[in-house]
Amino acid sequence: MKNFEQLTDDLAPKKFGLYGKLWVGFLVIIILGGVYAYYQQFTKGLAITGMRDYALWGIYISNFVFFVAISLVGSLITAILRLSGVTWATPLTRIAEIIAVAAIIMGGLTIIIDMGRPDRIYNLFLHGRLQSPIVWDVIVVTTYLTISILLLVFPLLPDFHILSKKFKNNKKLSNIYSKLSLNWDGNFYQRRIYNWSIRTLSVLIIPVAFAIHTVTAWLFAATYRPGWDSSNFGPYFIAGAFVAGAGGVICVMYLLRKFRHLEDYITDYHFDKMGKLLVLLILVYIYFNINEYLVPLLKNTEKEAEHLKSLFVGEQSFLFWTVIFGGLVLPATALLFKRMRKPFPLFIIGLIVVIGAWWKRFIIVTPTLLHPFLPIQGVPESWRHYTPTHLEWLVTWGTLAGAMLIVTILVRYVPVIPIHETAEERGIVEPRNTERNEAK
Repeated sequence: MKNFEQLTDDLAPKKFGLYGKLWVGFLVIIILGGVYAYYQQFTKGLAITGMRDYALWGIYISNFVFFVAISLVGSLITAILRLSGVTWATPLTRIAEIIAVAAIIMGGLTIIIDMGRPDRIYNLFLHGRLQSPIVWDVIVVTTYLTISILLLVFPLLPDFHILSKKFKNNKKLSNIYSKLSLNWDGNFYQRRIYNWSIRTLSVLIIPVAFAIHTVTAWLFAATYRPGWDSSNFGPYFIAGAFVAGAGGVICVMYLLRKFRHLEDYITDYHFDKMGKLLVLLILVYIYFNINEYLVPLLKNTEKEAEHLKSLFVGEQSFLFWTVIFGGLVLPATALLFKRMRKPFPLFIIGLIVVIGAWWKRFIIVTPTLLHPFLPIQGVPESWRHYTPTHLEWLVTWGTLAGAMLIVTILVRYVPVIPIHETAEERGIVEPRNTERNEAK
C-alpha cells in the first residue's frame, strides 16, 4: 500500500507536457475564431446566421440545451451516488464536478450569445415576469451554478491544505493553495462543518438540477408547436441529460487516466461500473424517446404528422436515425458485452454518445420550428429550411472549446481525484494528523 506522500505525489496537479500545451493552444485558436465570429454577429446582427422568422432558434439553443444536459452529471455522480453511499465513484466525483461547472458556465454564456441585443439583458431582471419560463430558467441556472461551484470548492479545502505543504518549496504556489484552503487544519469542528456542508449541498443540488432540466424542457413544452407540445418533455430531458453527462465523464476519465497515469486510481473496475450505468441510462432514455414519438404518431394530427414525416423519412431522417441508432441503440447493445466496457472501447462509445447527444438536441430544437401552426405567407423558400452559417459554427465551436478549456485549466491546478477522501478510504493517515493523535 502506498503511503501518504506517494499518494499525494500521484494525485497532485502536474505541469502540462508537450501534448498538454498543444491542446491548450488548439483550444485557444478555436476560441479566438469564435470570438471573431461573435464580433461579426454583434456588429452586423443575427442576419449573419442562418436563423430567420421560421427558425428563430438554431444551433445556439441546441448548444445551450446540450450544456445544460451534460452539467447534470454533477448531481448524478457527486450527489446521488455520494448520498447512496457508493464508494467506487469517489475517484470520479471531482471530474463530474469540474465538467458540471464548465458546462453550466458556457451554457449561460450561450444564451447571451443567442440574443440579438445582449446589451439589453438587464431588461430581463428589471421587467421579467414570474409567469415566464425564461425567468424561471435564469433563476435555476444561476442557483445551479452557485451550488455546483460550492460543491466543487468545499471538498477541495483539505486538498488545498495538503498541496500548500507539498509545494512548500514554491512559496508563491504554496501561499495560493494555503489561502484557498481557508485555514483548513482538519480539526474536529472543521470536519463536522465540512461533512455537513457537503451533505447539505449534495441534497440541495438534486432538486435544483432536476428543476433546471425541467424548466428548460418547459421552455419548449409550454408552446403548442408540434414536436414540443408534450407532457413527457421534463423526464425526457432529464433522462437524456444523464446519458450525455455519463458519456462526458467516461471520456474525461479515460483521457486523465492515460495522460496523468492514474491507472492505480481509475481502474478497469470503474470503467466497467460506468459502462453498466451508461447502459441503464440509455435504456431509460430510449423508453422516453419511444413515448415522445409514438404518442404523436398515434394521435396523427396534420401538423404532428408533417413533423414526424420530416424526422422519419424526410429531410431530417438521416440525422434522426443516425442519432437514435448510432448514438443510443448501438452503444447500449455494445455495452452489454464486458469487453466493450474496457477503458478504450468504452471511451469510444462515450465519445459517440456525447456527439450523438449534441445532435439529438439539434433534432429537438430545429425541425419543430420549421413546422409552425401558422405558416408565414410570402416568405422565401430558404426560410423554410435551416442551415447554420460558418460563423454560427465558429461561435458554437468556440463555446465548446471554452468549456473544454475551463476543464483543462481546472485539471492543471486542482487534484482531479480527491486526495483527502482517497486517503481516508484507503486508511492512509496524513503524517501531521498521526503526530496530533499520538500527542493526544
